[in-house]
Amino acid sequence: MLHRDGSWTHEGVPIRNRRLRAAFDRSVRYAEREGVFVVQLGRFRGQIEVEEAAFFVRLFDPDRGEIALSDGTRERLDSASLALSAHDGALLCRVKRDLVRDGLLARFFHAAQSELLCAVEDTSAGPQLRMGGALHPLPPLD
Repeated sequence: MLHRDGSWTHEGVPIRNRRLRAAFDRSVRYAEREGVFVVQLGRFRGQIEVEEAAFFVRLFDPDRGEIALSDGTRERLDSASLALSAHDGALLCRVKRDLVRDGLLARFFHAAQSELLCAVEDTSAGPQLRMGGALHPLPPLD
């Protein structure tokens, strides 16, 4: 199981090996036909249970407007997709829109969320996110 804090367990036992966790993070895939998440390591493919989000935002680069994800990919942040987790208020966004029209959830790790919040500016039009040299309106986050 992939928990909302980014930790992994197997049959209730925490996976503590750092290299194995990193390999699992890089290997998360969405199986569109089945509508499930899997870990694909070489020829091994196993379905996983995801508590909230299958991907995690490790880094926010305000100059490029990009996020770095737990699977090793980078993509442009869609600021309009930002939302708060119902569990604890952490930031979420939608990613992988090339795979799924509405995108898949990604949860911000603390450092990435702090980086993003540092790029928020209070303007006369309300809070906006400065990324890629431009201001982008933020959706209501309440």
